Amino acid sequence: MNTNRYIDHTILKPLTTLEDIKRLCMEAVEYDFAAVCVPPPFVNAASTFLGGTTTAVATVIGFPFGYSALEAKVAETVLAIIDGATELDMVANLIAIRGGDWAYLEKEIATILPIVRNKQCRIKVIIESGILLEEEIIRCCELYGKYGVDFVKTSTGYAEKGATVEAVALMRKNLPANIQIKASGGIRTFAFAKELIAAGATRIGTSSGVAIMNEAAALQ
Repeated sequence: MNTNRYIDHTILKPLTTLEDIKRLCMEAVEYDFAAVCVPPPFVNAASTFLGGTTTAVATVIGFPFGYSALEAKVAETVLAIIDGATELDMVANLIAIRGGDWAYLEKEIATILPIVRNKQCRIKVIIESGILLEEEIIRCCELYGKYGVDFVKTSTGYAEKGATVEAVALMRKNLPANIQIKASGGIRTFAFAKELIAAGATRIGTSSGVAIMNEAAALQ
């Protein structure tokens, strides 16, 4: 298993510096990670650092709570793509999920998705599975499955509970086969990453990518 190609090497701390981003990108190149995931203000720098490599640049939209106005999410999406992001990790409106406002959630994805598709980019919808009811996770899978997003993602890493094997398995059971799953939030070991991949995750969002790769190498 080429663990490196599952990893979105991530830094989203509010006090992130340009030096942090440069180090993240250099590590991503060294280990040939699938992507880096960086705060929106650093997308342009990350795109420069990673130019000509196989590592994609991802950023977050509506992060971390998801309740940004739709117009704000549209603006964030457009600016991120202009700056060079090719993968957009958008937090769904969690207030709408908990309130059962599925019409709003449908409007949200129906508005954002064409912008992403028009630029041949990918979208990962973050549903914050750790704080949702099982029926809410299933309903999210049905909605985003219908729209054909690229990934449904478990977590932001900012809620009290991150990725779990159970949530990934539930999502895999309720998503169309062509829609991938990104697990994120609290993934710090190779063993846990392996469990999540076995349950159906095809991306692992983590700030511990180097440690995970070192652990994997030590086990070979």
